[in-house]
Amino acid sequence: MRARLAAAVAAGALLALTATTAHAGPADGLAVDPYGTVAEDGTVSLSGSYRCADDSAGPVFVSATLVQDDRSAGIGGTRAVCDGLVHEWTNSSVVKEPAYRPGEARVEATLMQLTPTGPMGLPMPEFLATGSRNVTLN
Repeated sequence: MRARLAAAVAAGALLALTATTAHAGPADGLAVDPYGTVAEDGTVSLSGSYRCADDSAGPVFVSATLVQDDRSAGIGGTRAVCDGLVHEWTNSSVVKEPAYRPGEARVEATLMQLTPTGPMGLPMPEFLATGSRNVTLN
């Protein structure tokens, strides 16, 4: 029940999002779930939903950063499926030093596409959408 409610809330938030750059399509959006987990071994898991319509210019990823007190760490990265539908994402990473603890934190997530527009065709990031939210780590 909790997972269904969170998915419904995230999908509703996703529909309200607007893209953050001129490169993003009207169907690009990203939402962060209101909770995450931190295990005894330091594994942090965060989740949410996203939608993107076109990945023909290059692969698209969902990245997340967790901020708690004065700590900040990237928490994994998920390859996105860009078919115009809403999909769920989950990122996990082991963060030992300094370790995160259950309680309040902030998640900043990005839907980013790598396109070969840099010097010599090297992939450069284009930010399609962002989402941030205060979360509770359990």
